[in-house]
Amino acid sequence: MQTLNTSSSDAKPHALVIGSGFGGLAAAVRLGARGYRVTVLERRDQAGGRAYVYRQDGFVFDGGPTVITAPFLLEELWELCGKRMADSIDMRPVSPFYRVRFHDGQVFDYQGDAEVMREQIHAFNPDDVANYERFLAMSKRIFEVGFEQLADEPFGSILDMLKITPAMIRLQSYRTVYSLVARYIKDERLRQVFSFHPLLVGGNPFKTTSIYTLIAFLERKWGVYFPMGGTGTLIQGLVELIEGQGGELRLNTEVEQITVEDGRASGVRLKSGEQISADIVVSNADSAFLYKHLVPAQYRRRWTDTKLERTRYSMSLFVWYFGTKRKYDDVAHHTILLGPRYRGLLDDIFERKVLAEDFSLYLHRPTATDPALAPEGSDAFYVLSPVPHLDSGTDWEQERERYRAKICKYLADTIMPGLEDQVVSSHILDPIGFRDELLSFKGAAFGVEPVLTQSAYFRPHNRSEEIDRLYLVGAGTHPGAGVPGVLSSAKVLEKVIPDAQTLIAEGLRAPAT
Repeated sequence: MQTLNTSSSDAKPHALVIGSGFGGLAAAVRLGARGYRVTVLERRDQAGGRAYVYRQDGFVFDGGPTVITAPFLLEELWELCGKRMADSIDMRPVSPFYRVRFHDGQVFDYQGDAEVMREQIHAFNPDDVANYERFLAMSKRIFEVGFEQLADEPFGSILDMLKITPAMIRLQSYRTVYSLVARYIKDERLRQVFSFHPLLVGGNPFKTTSIYTLIAFLERKWGVYFPMGGTGTLIQGLVELIEGQGGELRLNTEVEQITVEDGRASGVRLKSGEQISADIVVSNADSAFLYKHLVPAQYRRRWTDTKLERTRYSMSLFVWYFGTKRKYDDVAHHTILLGPRYRGLLDDIFERKVLAEDFSLYLHRPTATDPALAPEGSDAFYVLSPVPHLDSGTDWEQERERYRAKICKYLADTIMPGLEDQVVSSHILDPIGFRDELLSFKGAAFGVEPVLTQSAYFRPHNRSEEIDRLYLVGAGTHPGAGVPGVLSSAKVLEKVIPDAQTLIAEGLRAPAT
């Protein structure tokens, strides 16, 4: 990587980044290190995108990503700025990674200790101990190709896809996650334990390509972490890196349209009417929203409105953030509460798009690791229920409180006794919020669904197919959702964005603004 030194920041080519989620901020840091003058535009009142932080009643609620894996992808960003992440971010390992609770109350503590994992698997089905080792070996092989070789590779042409096809066939990428797990694991409950991971990145285990089974080895290799102060501290840390490079973050600044000159992105026009010129534009917005609303229709040849409508999108989420006036010390940092149905519920969410009466939940208790996120003697939580995106037609104005109360009762009846009387702070994010606050098309929480026919080359490209010098990062482009995915999407830009010095040499510069 080359770093351009100039005597004046305005002499540097200007990069605009739309959106300040993990992908956008990581892209900004990498561009700054490559000699660009960077401006990040964020429509909300704080950086973070889905990693927005809600602060109320003395509680701190991380809005979105709470599972941090592959921490080296974050450490790289600090290193690009000549710093050590450990000097400013206190990352703590979380164990168990997840406590999986079945509907009848039986528990499986999913963790990094190999011997403890074998003991727990043996309790469910002794034969699956050896099966699990074979599955993990397969996960490692998929990881070595899918993550180490391909996660930060651009897939700008069909030839890129054809080159990897033989390896993908050998690794059985044509299978779904559940299908590959079931090929090794025989106990149905353990199949659920080792196949739920796609739900963390917006995929249905029965539809998502088995490439995503690499997560099992990724977590075994690096573990699961949580930053003290919450994931918002990572966002703030990245903002400080950008500002330290001479970059700028503009909050409460909404982009209305990307401007185009001679077939290339030339900047943006804001809702306020202000126009900002740029040499390149990077979008961290939802990819479908970008093409539907920010790119002028006359430039869209592939991502037309018809194409966007026909694309499959992830499920949405119902997220209830709440604080309690007592502590629930028996609740783990991450808990997966599986409902009475597995495949049937997922079919309701992804295929039939109906709001079912039963649910499975992810419960986050960050105060298990960092008690300072709540007042003394209290706990902070969020509970997340996968639900259909807005094509379901669900009237969330009518359903919102009923659904929250049903989740509250379920938690009270299972692992949080007396919860109804303990809640002292509450906030809800539902599919309408994903659409209106986070500008996610159809309220889909993770953008384009990660099925095989929408992976790699078949996702919206990191280098836009429509306009020169427009680039995409985030969940809706390659390689996909999840913190490692969106950080890797920013890393892809290293291979598709021209170096700042190259732009200067070409003499194709936008005027400084």
